[in-house]
Amino acid sequence: MAVLLLLIGAGLTLYGYNADSGTARTIGWICWAVGMLLLVRGYLTRRRKFRSMAEVEAAAAAGDPRGMYTLGALAKVRGDLDEAERQLRAAADAGHVEAMWDMGRLVEDRDGLAASEPWFRMAAEHGHFVAKRFFRPGSALNMDGKNPL
Repeated sequence: MAVLLLLIGAGLTLYGYNADSGTARTIGWICWAVGMLLLVRGYLTRRRKFRSMAEVEAAAAAGDPRGMYTLGALAKVRGDLDEAERQLRAAADAGHVEAMWDMGRLVEDRDGLAASEPWFRMAAEHGHFVAKRFFRPGSALNMDGKNPL
């Protein structure tokens, strides 16, 4: 539907400019706007979170980093830290940036800030905003300015 509206909008807009028809141009731009909104809505719908635990478990079993991260986060909330570490480590190894950050937090709670540095560094190198701040001069993991990213 969105692509059809975009095509209709393109046709009407071009016709409106060629025929000097303000009405056709206006309707064309409205079709463009509605088509773009539908495309964005479709994109956001596809990105939606899992609808059931069965979907999460199936995704994690299939190696989906989002599924592994979700299971790890749930295990962490429930207090099962061994399962949380297993799932978060697998998701982080698969490239899930939030899992890298959460592994850092998990290790920090258990073993202290120095032990969590590799996880925070990995998250920062993959673009995690808060993890990057840990490595600014004078920050938690770069107090003397000699440990930059």
